Amino acid sequence: MRRLTLEPRPDWREKADAVGFVYHHTDGRAYWDESAAYAFTLAEVEEDLEPAAAELHELCLDLVDEASRSDELMGRLAIPAEHRDFIAGSWRAKEPSLYGRFDFGYDGTAKPKLYEYNADTPTSVFEAATFQWLWLEELLASGALAPGTDQFNSLFEALRDRFATLFPTGGFVHFASDAEAIEDRQTVRFFEDLASQAGLDPKFVAMTDIGVNAEGQFADREGLLLQAAFKLYPWEHMLREPYAAYLATAKVSWLEPPWKAILSNKGILPLLWERHPGHPNLLEAYFEGDAGASALGPRYVRKPLFSREGANVEVVGGDEPVLDQGYGAEGAILQAYHPPPDFDGKRPVVGAWIVGAEPAGVGVREDDSVITKNLARFVPHIIEA
Repeated sequence: MRRLTLEPRPDWREKADAVGFVYHHTDGRAYWDESAAYAFTLAEVEEDLEPAAAELHELCLDLVDEASRSDELMGRLAIPAEHRDFIAGSWRAKEPSLYGRFDFGYDGTAKPKLYEYNADTPTSVFEAATFQWLWLEELLASGALAPGTDQFNSLFEALRDRFATLFPTGGFVHFASDAEAIEDRQTVRFFEDLASQAGLDPKFVAMTDIGVNAEGQFADREGLLLQAAFKLYPWEHMLREPYAAYLATAKVSWLEPPWKAILSNKGILPLLWERHPGHPNLLEAYFEGDAGASALGPRYVRKPLFSREGANVEVVGGDEPVLDQGYGAEGAILQAYHPPPDFDGKRPVVGAWIVGAEPAGVGVREDDSVITKNLARFVPHIIEA
């Protein structure tokens, strides 16, 4: 694994806008950065990243199976008591999943180490599946990359085919998100397009436009019932909304399914370590307050059970600034300090995607800090010829 320095295409912004990747800048700073790329060998992909994602996926499913039968484990994961049967029933019904993303610390020498699992909402999937692939094709065509250069990336096809598998006879599906958040809306548009290509009839509805009718079912503003729905809105929020009382009876097939509430939670990190101590892809981790946490030593990482984009993550014993966005009321976990590798001051985290049950590609985000925050850049990758 190495970091390459490249010449950005002069018209990349126009090309990004043309395909709907309009959030390529955040607060005036470039989010997409093609002045660099991370180069992996085929062996690094096939022997490290791909098997790590596949094995951790299986370990996570085993954990869901155990947690779905344990009120004590659901309590440790801060899942509201009144919704635990709803979540357990979703698992027992084998409600299907579309995707998930494991975030790894990886330098090409040691085995990938799991920082956390983004199991519920699809942050960065559009740029991983589409724009970095278009970038690769154009650089190959121009001769800027050597013939035979590839990418670990079958995300687009895998997601499209997964929709076709989940809905073999087609049908009508609602797609929901915050309508005003540009990144969320464009990401959901990407999924709507995938669904259309798989033979479905997608219809967008803003999360704020979903209501409850007299029969306790969810409906959009036009009165159309939500029967199958993709939502870019995390379960930990949905379970705490006023409408949560109707989730168990509204009979909606959700993507992602309710059992993902068990996995979209940093509490799985100490639970996985407890069950698989010393696993080569796991970092030692404990719930805050656990007696064993002293084994982490004077420097470790404190993470709220629920937080996003590095918010309220703290390197205890370090001097990294904390991005305080108010997360942490539900509790926190403590994880061994294992900073992302340092490539000339750039710190990449490798996001390894699962579609259904299969690894389907990676996306790399890098920060100047050991904590990957909201302004971290998305940098494309290649597999060297």
